[in-house]
Amino acid sequence: MKKLLFLLTPLFVYAQSSILSDIPLPKTYVQNLDPYECDNSCLQEYLDNGMIFSFLAHANKKLEDEELVGERNIYTSLLNIKSFNSGATVKIALLLPYKRIGKYASSTMNASFAYLMTKTNPYILKSYKIENEESESIEAALQQIEEDGFHYVIAPMTRKGGQNLIDLAPRQIVYFPTLHNRDMNSNAANLYFGAIDYEAQSDLLLQKAVSPLVIFSDKSQTGQKLAHYQEERFFEQAPSNRVIKYSISRKTTNLERYLKKNRRITYASFFINTPVIKSAMILSQLTLYDTKPRNILSTQINYNPLILSMTQYGDRKKMIVANSIIEENDFVTETNSLLANDIKYDWINYATTVGTDYFYNQITGEERDYNIPLQNHQMVYQVELLKPGYSNFLPY
Repeated sequence: MKKLLFLLTPLFVYAQSSILSDIPLPKTYVQNLDPYECDNSCLQEYLDNGMIFSFLAHANKKLEDEELVGERNIYTSLLNIKSFNSGATVKIALLLPYKRIGKYASSTMNASFAYLMTKTNPYILKSYKIENEESESIEAALQQIEEDGFHYVIAPMTRKGGQNLIDLAPRQIVYFPTLHNRDMNSNAANLYFGAIDYEAQSDLLLQKAVSPLVIFSDKSQTGQKLAHYQEERFFEQAPSNRVIKYSISRKTTNLERYLKKNRRITYASFFINTPVIKSAMILSQLTLYDTKPRNILSTQINYNPLILSMTQYGDRKKMIVANSIIEENDFVTETNSLLANDIKYDWINYATTVGTDYFYNQITGEERDYNIPLQNHQMVYQVELLKPGYSNFLPY
């Protein structure tokens, strides 16, 4: 028994090594010993010849060439090298009601972290978790944020929590990636909103609709609100237009009673305001019950690669999807991928990235990576129409 215990002891010791240390990793410095200047073509030549450290030694100043900046950022991150920065320390707090926003408590944190990793300025990113979105919890968190010296806050909150925070009249500059200013009662100069515009997307999609318009929605607040808006806007296009609305519960899996031999909806346009799994079920049953849709319309809700893998091409070939995740930064997207974080299809993570980019611009004065305009303190995203092809989304 003593021999066995002796043999197992190294295993216990080894297991302890998985505990993360609070001691930061040392930074590596690359010293430039070359007395000659090196312009952009010189820097590119170093890269082409694989002379990475010579490149980094000369790239210790502000660079105008974005491709060279991207290369420098990649190597300084991989090699943990102390890199050029403009001096300002970027301090951003995240206010996270983790029980209300679920997975986004971690993914929005990762989105901000991934963006700042691609930059050269030192940064401090700190999360403040609250159990609920009641005014008392938010107020206590804001007080702690102020005491810790943070002036910029990203707050992925529900509409209720956002309004509670607005009513507290915070002194910090707050960005809500999940909320649109149209839905909030605020005209404060220090509050910004980053949610995509489902109504603008609906307006563009409704230009492709024919009567009758069949609207499928779930029973969520977003689904019901969209169905009501789309119905009103479709009647505004022509008073003679007909609208048929179906509200589908989360547990509903069979649409026979809505679709089978229903002549009222044959050759109709269909608007689907349901999450991707429910949408895939609807698409397959539209084919199963031979509804012969003119087209199938959906907002950002179904801009998701799952719609490609969960449906047959024949079920989705008449589908048109609106998308506002248009302006991309490949380096930021890839850095998110390293953290298993999605900003290519997940609009809340994308909006968080856009907000972090805006704050970075405000703190450092550097140009924004995402040139999305602000109107009335709301990020205004473009809208494009796409069709789900065999393996990816294609321009409509």
